[in-house]
Amino acid sequence: MVLRVTGVILAGGKGTRFRPYSEFIAKPMLPVDERGTPLIEFIVRWLARHGVRDLVVLVGHLSGQVVGYLGDGGRLGVRVRYSEDDEEYGGTGGALLKAYRLGLLEGDAALVWYGDIIAEVDVSSVLRAHGEAGAHATLVVSDRYQLPVGVARLDRDGSVVGLEEKPWLPIHATIGVLALDPSVLRDAGELGTRFDLMGDLVPWMIRRGLRVKAYIHEGPWYDVGSLERYVKLDRSLFPRFFTR
Repeated sequence: MVLRVTGVILAGGKGTRFRPYSEFIAKPMLPVDERGTPLIEFIVRWLARHGVRDLVVLVGHLSGQVVGYLGDGGRLGVRVRYSEDDEEYGGTGGALLKAYRLGLLEGDAALVWYGDIIAEVDVSSVLRAHGEAGAHATLVVSDRYQLPVGVARLDRDGSVVGLEEKPWLPIHATIGVLALDPSVLRDAGELGTRFDLMGDLVPWMIRRGLRVKAYIHEGPWYDVGSLERYVKLDRSLFPRFFTR
């Protein structure tokens, strides 16, 4: 089954965990490699590599920087349209709802990508699995998750009998990438116009009995959602992501 797909990049957050830098630069515009390529270009090029070339970028904070850099997308071989947050629509879910109501989410599926995530996700495989399952949403989840802190093992009297630094846990963590049937947004107004995509919309879908599937991603992924994580990025890894 061949799906008509619109790529959606969530790029409107205020980047509060990057302050004071995010007062002056939009988080998706942060350079992620040694050439100074901004994060959002990585996402655009990665989606285009997998044939997703019709893109909608959801912007808000310092939106002019993102719009000015990407333009209509022609320089990167894609088509880019925009939907901007306003006082009525807010949060990742509200931003997506506005784009839907503006008629921007055309086609059978929206491939949603959070604007602070770098991941070698096989987008083509995700979309194929989404279509074959007839899912309303397919969440890309990791095959394991590394805690950012050490974990102590205690005995009954409170003595530390073991300590494991930043252990890997066998849990399926969402990584900020999902395929979504845009038609589910038709009734999502029940949630209002200011709500979260993962925290509100997906649980709402599950309660309604819609088909929410998982796609397990076994490769690396990087959450660039905080200044601490951004500083620790190994920028030498990224040039290969931009080869065609």
